Amino acid sequence: KRSDLTRLSEQKSKELAKISGLNNKIQTAIRQMNSSKSATTINNRQEDIFKIQMIISKIEKKVADFEAKISMKNRELHNEQRKLDAQELKEHKNRQQIQEKLQRQQTSALSNVNKTLLEHSDMINTLSKLPEKITVLFFASNPQDQGQLRLDEEVRSIKEMIRSSRHRDAVKLESCWAVRPGDILQNINEFSPTIVHFSGHGSSDDELVLMDNNSNTKLVSMQSIVQAMSVANDNLRLVFFNTCHSQNQASKVIEHVECAIGMSTSIRDDAARVFSAQFYSSLTFGLSVEKSFNQAKAALMLEGIPQEDTPILFMRDGLEAADMYIISQ
Repeated sequence: KRSDLTRLSEQKSKELAKISGLNNKIQTAIRQMNSSKSATTINNRQEDIFKIQMIISKIEKKVADFEAKISMKNRELHNEQRKLDAQELKEHKNRQQIQEKLQRQQTSALSNVNKTLLEHSDMINTLSKLPEKITVLFFASNPQDQGQLRLDEEVRSIKEMIRSSRHRDAVKLESCWAVRPGDILQNINEFSPTIVHFSGHGSSDDELVLMDNNSNTKLVSMQSIVQAMSVANDNLRLVFFNTCHSQNQASKVIEHVECAIGMSTSIRDDAARVFSAQFYSSLTFGLSVEKSFNQAKAALMLEGIPQEDTPILFMRDGLEAADMYIISQ
């Protein structure tokens, strides 16, 4: 369009130049008329002037047409420039938005990297503080007036699974049999366990079934067990109630320890054995409490024992099972 505008301007200039030349001819004719006394000459010059004026009139119309076209071209150029300016502004805003989005993504990615590095640092710090060796204190109670459980098989399975694990030398299993109420704190003080494991019977009234002096049932209330755990050794981190109807005991005891496992209903003898053996095996491979718990549930499913929803894991407020390790990886 600029080339069109240039062309029209040149054509207009040519026509204006013609008008200038014709005006010069009119001036010449007028001088001739003024200097002549011949009527014929004067008439001829008047005719010449009239013809020239007619030509000028036509040229002026052409000039007016050129000016109109030039004006239209200028408007078109102005509109196109406005469109270009608007498009350039839009593209600038788009580029700016893309750049700002990219900067936000980079900032977010950097923040995530820093968060991951911090989490790794925290985990390394946590793992570095784990003891080189832990003790699992296994309390077994099987009163003669209750249905007899194969608690010896449970201990044997746990020992075999620990012995086959990566960090087998980091776990010491101490067992206490025919447990009476007075044995609990006595053995806790003696062995300072990291994990306390209760195996045997439980009642639907949240009681733990221990033994009296005659090897018969001695019921111990939930409050008593929770109180005993609250005054246990400082390094006690997990309490495992592998007994029936023990989820309330586990939910209460986490007021004093980091985590606990209890059973939501009665649990079969074979289910208790398979679940506990796999849980300790996974822990001894250096897995987190969460993964160890989930692998133990999976072991029940693999054995075709339909009680994977019976064990319940409880964590103290503010702690995550996925971040909790008992044994260093």
